[in-house]
Amino acid sequence: MSGRTHDRACPERTCVGCRERAAKSDLLRIVVVGGECVPDDRGTLPGRGAYVHPASVCLDLAVRRRAFPRAFRAQGPLDTAGVRRYVEQAAP
Repeated sequence: MSGRTHDRACPERTCVGCRERAAKSDLLRIVVVGGECVPDDRGTLPGRGAYVHPASVCLDLAVRRRAFPRAFRAQGPLDTAGVRRYVEQAAP
């Protein structure tokens, strides 16, 4: 036996809010378009992406820690209103 498993490896990403690692499919990708953070639920928008759990707790932590400007290597604050609306609508 080769010692290899037949299970496919699942890509993992780190949430910029809570700093926990999770499966890429469990996180929401955020990209910057024109100085504004935009949710990228399909993962097809171009540019650098940051990942966050689709929960308001993790989003609040990311904003408080100024994680989005650091992750995107951007100067100054970024508008996160669109991401907040998306997360609030997705919450049950």
